[in-house]
Amino acid sequence: MSNLATYAWLEQEPAPRILKEALALFGTVEDAGNGDSPTILSWARELRIRDYRHDETPWCGLFLAICAQRAGYTPPRTPLWALSWSTWGKPARVPMLGDVLVFERKVNGALHGHTGLYVGEDHHAFHVYGGNQNDRVCITRVARGRLLATRRCRWRIAQPPNVRPIRLSAFGELSGKES
Repeated sequence: MSNLATYAWLEQEPAPRILKEALALFGTVEDAGNGDSPTILSWARELRIRDYRHDETPWCGLFLAICAQRAGYTPPRTPLWALSWSTWGKPARVPMLGDVLVFERKVNGALHGHTGLYVGEDHHAFHVYGGNQNDRVCITRVARGRLLATRRCRWRIAQPPNVRPIRLSAFGELSGKES
């Protein structure tokens, strides 16, 4: 889903900061073909990741890392590897607004990952705000059965009061293309 209008209520949420940073990047798109998005490549430079040179390389972890860093959090040591986010922050039993969700995905039989931020859920899926979802920063639905880990920021003071589970209607297709 590439339209934020359905989720416009997110812009009124006062926190968490990682989500506010993510909202500022909504709609960023990787370049098609042989080109590379200057924006996505600039995130790697800002994070001092030297070996990231093309937006064809999966960038969901890169997106999350730039949001975390700009929000004042240290990303995992290997942020490009989506599964590394499964040890970031602290574990959370129940996903809530702004939590990091880590999903499994199989590519040619091999286990790979995908990561993004929780913005809600319906009976069948989590609504995930992330990068490299259909080659862009957007919100998409990811099947609940793919969830590997839920991680929460280590709050410096107290958890913001609006960090809560969000129940949404099921609309749109389930994601099958995160890279």
